[in-house]
Amino acid sequence: MGNSVLEVNISRDYVQNSSAKIRQDFAFTAPVLALLIAVMVVLIGVIVLGNALVIFAFKMDRSLRRQSNYFLLNLAISDFLVGAFCIPVYLPYILTGKWMLGRGLCKLWLVMDYLLCTASVFNIVLISYDRFLSVTRAVSYRARQGMTRCALGKMAAVWVLAFLLYGPAILLWEKVTGESHVPEDECFAEFFYTWYFLLCASTLEFFFPFLSVAFFNLSIYRSIRERRLRHQQEMGSTQTTVTSTKRERLRLATYICRSSFILKKKKASEDGDKSSELCSSSTAVGHSDSLSVRSSQCTRLIQDKKIAKSLAIIVCVFAVCWAPYTLLMIIRAACRGQCVSHHWYEVTFWLLWLNSAINPFLYPLCHSSFRRAFAKILCPKQRSTQAPSDHHLNTPR
Repeated sequence: MGNSVLEVNISRDYVQNSSAKIRQDFAFTAPVLALLIAVMVVLIGVIVLGNALVIFAFKMDRSLRRQSNYFLLNLAISDFLVGAFCIPVYLPYILTGKWMLGRGLCKLWLVMDYLLCTASVFNIVLISYDRFLSVTRAVSYRARQGMTRCALGKMAAVWVLAFLLYGPAILLWEKVTGESHVPEDECFAEFFYTWYFLLCASTLEFFFPFLSVAFFNLSIYRSIRERRLRHQQEMGSTQTTVTSTKRERLRLATYICRSSFILKKKKASEDGDKSSELCSSSTAVGHSDSLSVRSSQCTRLIQDKKIAKSLAIIVCVFAVCWAPYTLLMIIRAACRGQCVSHHWYEVTFWLLWLNSAINPFLYPLCHSSFRRAFAKILCPKQRSTQAPSDHHLNTPR
């Protein structure tokens, strides 16, 4: 009993000392404060406007309402709320070093912040998995494009799982332990210095999603590589077949010419011309068919290569934005904040929100359908002026 009381007192003294140190770290000079405000306002504007454009495009353009694009919509909603709620509420706290909005709003902000950031990560995994299916199981994937209920179910599962990861701990940790270690003018989760909980949660929030996204990317690359090799082999076999067919036809024509009568040479030559024309026309048809098949295969390979490149960028951006925060969070909790400066923690914390500003450019802009929808929204006058002129040019006189 005495040891537990001593541990609680040590923990309380440590949190108070850490809070005092954080307040000292929050002190900024006037130029630095002005620069921080400008950067934060710009970041909020980019996050809100970029993700609002994705949501508005999805609403206005019905051609975007396919199963794969629903996941991009879900990602845009979570990122939009980060810029519209989480960052503006956090601004006074980081600028003054004191939480002045009350304990209730602190709990709400913590739940929303952890929920939205985790939902953004899970949405990235879902988008990567969807692209993995589009490449490795193309036939069944196209057949399920109209099944919006399945997409809505996956979207709801993302939000439920994201809330269950941190939400109950934020709301119930204080009641389970029987006391709170967070000062009145501070706002952070009760498990902020519980390293074993953070390690388990980070495994589900970062390590497992990162490995999943990397696995999907590598699988897509392998699938594209195998299909390219198959395509090259098929092209080689097709050329060999065409060459052998031409040789057989040449031998047959030579035999016919030698066995024909001299008096019927002209007629035979005319028949030969007709038969050669028929053969050449059939050869041309077969050649055009093979060209169309190969062109469609090449187009599909080019699309899949674009998907692989975009997924490679996704993996890199995801790792850069999330790995520093996750590692520093665990290290900071394990060493009780003594080995990691609060400034470095803040930098990694803002990298998470920077990811919400990158996502609307990284995901929808990789899709030509979204680019066309953005052009309709951002340049309506140009489109309206082009439409009559096109109609005038296409009208027969």
